[in-house]
Amino acid sequence: MARSVHFHITKGWMNDPNGFIYYKGEYHLFYQYFPYAPEWGTICWGHAVSKDLVNWDQQEIALFPTLPEDQNGCFSGSAVEADGQLRLFYTGVHYDEVDPTNINKCVPDHLTSAQLAMSSPDGYTFDNFANKAVIIPPIGDPALGDRVHTRDPKVWRGSDGWYMVLGSNVDRKQGEILFYRSDDLAHWTFVNRKLMDPGYGWMCECPDLFALPGGDTVLLASMMDYMGQGHDESVCFTAGFDEATCDLKLLSEPRLVDYGCDFYAPQTTTDEAGRRVMMGWMRMPEPVDNKWIGMFCAPRVVEVRDGHVYTSLHPNVREALIKKTLATTTHRPYLFSLQLSEGNHANVGGLRIWQEGHRIHVDRSSVYHAKPGYEHVLSVTPEVGDTNKVEILVHGHLVEIYVNNGQYVVSNIVYGLGGSFTTDANAEITVIGL
Repeated sequence: MARSVHFHITKGWMNDPNGFIYYKGEYHLFYQYFPYAPEWGTICWGHAVSKDLVNWDQQEIALFPTLPEDQNGCFSGSAVEADGQLRLFYTGVHYDEVDPTNINKCVPDHLTSAQLAMSSPDGYTFDNFANKAVIIPPIGDPALGDRVHTRDPKVWRGSDGWYMVLGSNVDRKQGEILFYRSDDLAHWTFVNRKLMDPGYGWMCECPDLFALPGGDTVLLASMMDYMGQGHDESVCFTAGFDEATCDLKLLSEPRLVDYGCDFYAPQTTTDEAGRRVMMGWMRMPEPVDNKWIGMFCAPRVVEVRDGHVYTSLHPNVREALIKKTLATTTHRPYLFSLQLSEGNHANVGGLRIWQEGHRIHVDRSSVYHAKPGYEHVLSVTPEVGDTNKVEILVHGHLVEIYVNNGQYVVSNIVYGLGGSFTTDANAEITVIGL
């Protein structure tokens, strides 16, 4: 059992959270996983279980390739409960031409994607040889979607059936979302599509559409080459959705889910209390101790307040941070709380935070190992108020900064973070009680 608000494996490669669900009194968290080296390879689904979103127990691999349609990887997807069973949905990949120097890779774009399903009677037993089925074959009509890049099924129960969204693109120039409907989770019918603004990026990954308890609907989408800046970002919208037609209307401009440099591919579920809880992948430029790479942010509650999507620290994590002390260590999670005004600064072990021009700035340049594709060191939020509540959650290689209870969040991977904390604002320091 690992007590950690930031889940990660101890060996291998980990990326997108998958199949995140509260099922039979436990949280099940699956994730893209290559267990043999801290680099991307033939993807399986790793699996961890928790009763409280803080203490995680890593399980055996849940999904691995067994069919021609998934022989080169079991990629992102989701989970639902139906008739007491846990039902998994994922994208299977078949390489049409393998990289001659590494069977874990293909010649770029020489692959085919299909959507598959699998069932488990208890959330712990997975028969990869008998319980899989192809539910949506590779797309054959380029006018509908991309045969290579259509993926990441997110399934939910609607008022009159089951619904699925898939991420895709049009001509590698414009992201789109495809909508399907089913009565039995086995037979799926295409219903509609939503074309994203071409400026948002050429491909839409990991779409997640959900209604909140108060009636608001939110869309999360991870856009590749967002705004033509050469960087992939996860964005959120308030939305309107018509089940009968699967017509999706975006009611707000896109806003980053996280204003740090590394957050991507979030997935949500409903927690024990009915809240919408989200976890996301934190991309890392290099492995830790040459053993593992990739981790998840702390679980966050998604809400809409006055038309603005907030993602605040989940109360289970906050309740775990109960022992107040002035001692700090990067080996245990701890939480700073302070008020920042214009010109105020804070320094967390070398990570600099300050307010300037009514924006929160974060500079990790002194505690980060930049490399090609991971060059970003400075993060800046949109405009905030004159004085702002800032909470800083620190644990090992990840620092999460929550501004005004989740109005904006800035999360960054760090290396070599020190244990010191200085600020010219009043701060209350809290460290997890063990």
